[in-house]
Amino acid sequence: MGKRIHNMAKRMMVMMMSTMIGMPAWTQSIPLVYDVENTGRQYAAPLMPEPNQLPIIQELPNALEDVNSFADWSKRRSDMAHMIQHYGIGQKPTVETHQIKARMEGDTALVVNVTINGQTLTLRSVIRYPKVGKPPYALMIGTSMISLPKKLFEDRPIATMTFHESQVNDYSQWRKNHHDRGEHPFDNLYPHLKENGAYSEWAWGLSRLIDGLQQLGPEVTKIDTKHIGVTGCSYAGKMALYCGAFDERVALTIAQEPGGGGAAAWRASYPEDEVENLDKTDYHWFLESQLTNFGGDKVYRLPYDQHELCAMICPRALLLLGNPDFKWLADDAMLVSAQAAKKVWERFGIADRMGWSIVGGHGHCQLPESQWPEVQAFIDRFLLGRDTNTNDIRVYSK
Repeated sequence: MGKRIHNMAKRMMVMMMSTMIGMPAWTQSIPLVYDVENTGRQYAAPLMPEPNQLPIIQELPNALEDVNSFADWSKRRSDMAHMIQHYGIGQKPTVETHQIKARMEGDTALVVNVTINGQTLTLRSVIRYPKVGKPPYALMIGTSMISLPKKLFEDRPIATMTFHESQVNDYSQWRKNHHDRGEHPFDNLYPHLKENGAYSEWAWGLSRLIDGLQQLGPEVTKIDTKHIGVTGCSYAGKMALYCGAFDERVALTIAQEPGGGGAAAWRASYPEDEVENLDKTDYHWFLESQLTNFGGDKVYRLPYDQHELCAMICPRALLLLGNPDFKWLADDAMLVSAQAAKKVWERFGIADRMGWSIVGGHGHCQLPESQWPEVQAFIDRFLLGRDTNTNDIRVYSK
C-alpha cells in the first residue's frame, strides 16, 4: 500500500511538472483522433481461411505484423478489424451520410434516424451539459450508463450522454422480455446479418450517434466532436471497448472491468476454470460459430486475440480498469493482453496514450478514490487537452 501511495504522489508531481513544460513535441506528428469512422475503409479484407485451416498459434499473435512504420498501421488495423468481425462478432456495416438524418429534440435530446433499405431505426439520447466552461464541450458517452463516479465530471467542462444500446439490440442478461438473435431493431435494417453478435451491432449504433453529432455540428449540439470519449463497465465495458476500437472518431476509451471477451486475452484465460474464457461467455454477444470454431484447445487457431482489439484503438487513447477481487473478470489475462497491446503504442513513440489500473479492494463497477487520479489524468489530457502526464499509469495491485 505504501509503495502505491508513493507512486501516486510521484505521478501527481509529474503531472504538475508537465503543466509547466508542456506536451512532448512528437505528439504533434501522430493524430490523437480522426474525423472519420474508419481510416482503413479502402482496404479489402485479408484472406479468411476456414477455421480448421488456420495455423496453431500458441503465443499471442503479433499485432505489429508487416508494420514497419506508422504509415503501415491503417492497413494492419483494417486487417485486424476484418478478422474480429469475420470470426468473432459479425459485420459492422458501413453507413453512408445520406442514410443519416439527425435533429435536436428540445435543447438536449439528440435524435438520429438511420434509414437502410426502406427501414428506419431511431436512436435518442439526452445530452447533459456541464455547469462549467463554455461550448463546444467535450463529451463522454456511457455504454448503457456511465459507471465512473459523477464527481469526476462535475467540475470539468465535459458533457455526458448515455448510449441506450437496447435501441439497436435489446438483448439483456437481466430482462426476460428481450428479442432473440435476428429479431432486434438492427436486424430489420440488415436481415442478412441476423447471425451477428450484439457487440458488432452495439458498436454500429454508437457510431450512428457520432454521425448525428457531426451532421448537426457544434453550433447546434454544443459538442466538440474531436473530443469524444466512451466508457462502460462489465458487459458494457466490453461494449465500450468494441465501440472505441471500431470508430476512430472516439478520442478516449475507458473500459472498466470488461472481463473475458473484452480486453482479456482468450489464450491467457486457459486452463483457468473460474474465469470468463471463450467457452464460458455469453454467446448472444458473439457469433455462435466462435464457440464451435475456437472452443477449448481450438482457441490457438484463432488468428487474433483481444490484445489486437485493444491495439485497434491506437494511436488514440485507451485506459483499462480492472478489479482482481472478481476472478471471473480474468484480470490476469487482461494484464497479459494490455502488456502486449502496449507494444503498438510504444512502437510509434506514444506509449503514454495507453495505460491500465487493475486494483482490488472494492465492489464490481465501484471505482475507489485511489484510482481516481489515473482516470482524471486520462480525461484531462485526452478530452480536455490539458497538459497532464499519463506516462506511468500502469498499475496492478491485488
